[in-house]
Amino acid sequence: MDSFGKRLAECRKAKSLSQKDLAKAFNTSHTTIGKYERDEMTPSIEAAKKLAKLLDTTVGYLLGENEQSNLFKDPLMLKRFEDIATLPAKEKECLLTTVDHFIKASKISLI
Repeated sequence: MDSFGKRLAECRKAKSLSQKDLAKAFNTSHTTIGKYERDEMTPSIEAAKKLAKLLDTTVGYLLGENEQSNLFKDPLMLKRFEDIATLPAKEKECLLTTVDHFIKASKISLI
């Protein structure tokens, strides 16, 4: 299981940010970011929320609540899910039905 620090570092690197870049956006020092990433310090809930927002992920992902899937570390995939959630019910149902068919076809082709 990855720690908060490892997940934080992974998300930071996925956005091609240095510790200094993230620290500047977070309004702290790069040594603080380093301590978070090495699990020497634990951020407050508000700090974790701000870090998640800066890194386009969720607090749940950073905390390891989504252990089964790396899906929510991917900001583009997360944005897609957010966009889907805002669609009108009929359009959402059509889109999800189409996705379900693609997934089923993909699984069948692997057999």
